[in-house]
Amino acid sequence: MGIKYNEKTQSWESFYCKRHPCTGMPKSLRRTRLKSKAEAQRVERELIIKLNQKLKESVIPTFSKIIEGYCNNMIERGLSLKTVENTRMCLLAYTTDWKNRYVDEIKTEDVRAIINIKATHVSQSQQKNILKYIRGAFNYAVEIDVIKRNPTPVMKFKIGDKIKGVLTREQIKHFLTQAKIQNHEWYPIWVMALYTGMRNGELYALKWDRVNLEQRQILINSSWNSEDGFKSTKSGDDRIAEIAPDLIYVLKELRLKTYETGFVLPRIKDWESGCQAKVLQEFLKQIELPSIRFHDLRASWATVMLSLGIEPIKVMSMGGWSTMGTLEIYIRKAGVNTKGISDKLVLHDPVEKSGMLFFRSNLNIS
Repeated sequence: MGIKYNEKTQSWESFYCKRHPCTGMPKSLRRTRLKSKAEAQRVERELIIKLNQKLKESVIPTFSKIIEGYCNNMIERGLSLKTVENTRMCLLAYTTDWKNRYVDEIKTEDVRAIINIKATHVSQSQQKNILKYIRGAFNYAVEIDVIKRNPTPVMKFKIGDKIKGVLTREQIKHFLTQAKIQNHEWYPIWVMALYTGMRNGELYALKWDRVNLEQRQILINSSWNSEDGFKSTKSGDDRIAEIAPDLIYVLKELRLKTYETGFVLPRIKDWESGCQAKVLQEFLKQIELPSIRFHDLRASWATVMLSLGIEPIKVMSMGGWSTMGTLEIYIRKAGVNTKGISDKLVLHDPVEKSGMLFFRSNLNIS
């Protein structure tokens, strides 16, 4: 590096040379025909910064490049396109300030600031997801050897196990009765969801060749979403759902209408565009029932099944849960784990006391 005066051109020159940190090949930048020594010195400092930046860019990527590489890596590992897109959108939304920062310059306090400052308006469950996505991106950076350690801190989140909403058995009866009376186009979809506990994508993908009315069984082995199209179920496993006697009548009516399409349930435009929650909530409001998400129909099915005394392991198997974790939330919601616990709890005789109070009050005895 340096500056020099060129007698031939009667001007100053600045230059800087440095070897590439990986290849060892020399890289250089040069500026000529500078008017003064002071200008040459200033330009020299600029060349040092510029070349070092170029060399670093060729070795250390910016965080935006890491996001791109991480998402491609997720696709290569077989993750669904919907999962990849959710990850990408979340990372882009919350790490905007890191877009042009080199990944090795991002510190633990920067990550913590994302959660404690930028994501304070979202739930702790969402904060946990944001941190998970950031950790995954940095893990990828470690794997490709551009950083030595993952700067993502360990953070604790207070995530409750409350279900956002479920319908009781009586509410479900009112809901389905009203939907049938009004001949609502979504009626068969809601019936299937509440009688089987199937997920939205599983309902959309269900075909007639997987329905056996004689044996009262449905083979659930595929799902659908707008990003991936038709694919396997969420867990990747096939399962069997039993058809309730009352559901058989609905399926027989459906078979007359939809059998030629190959799909059990009607193809509704609002369903294809992902408006199933909006349609459900509008109808529930109309019939004066609590507002719930479409996915909560599945939770409603689980809590009703458990409240009827169906063994949790059977509900877990038919619902397609791979672990008891989520199902335990429904067990608590249904009160199954505390049912009968107070049957033998006798601590005093409230009947005699209540009778005496009633007798005294009527006789005006003080």
